[in-house]
Amino acid sequence: MTSRFVFGASLACALGAMAVTPVMAEEMEKCFGVALAGQNDCAAGPGTTCAGTSKVDYQGNAWKLVPAGTCLTMELPAAEDGMARSGSLEALERDVPEA
Repeated sequence: MTSRFVFGASLACALGAMAVTPVMAEEMEKCFGVALAGQNDCAAGPGTTCAGTSKVDYQGNAWKLVPAGTCLTMELPAAEDGMARSGSLEALERDVPEA
């Protein structure tokens, strides 16, 4: 009886791990300038602490984790002055609120 229980528990754990693995195995990269206000993963520049502290949409010095290879191709709305926006693998100086 005990061996059946142990086998069943082991099988349940293995199946549970298989269900989670594809999502966790996906390569991710930091993408600056794509997070909405308060939805960044970290690094929102001076005057902020970390996750969820960006002050404006698409803040250039705040990053969000995105699937690898998608940062530079994400479609973002143009800035108020009509200038095109895009994600970056490095911090940007655009859309940064004054300290």
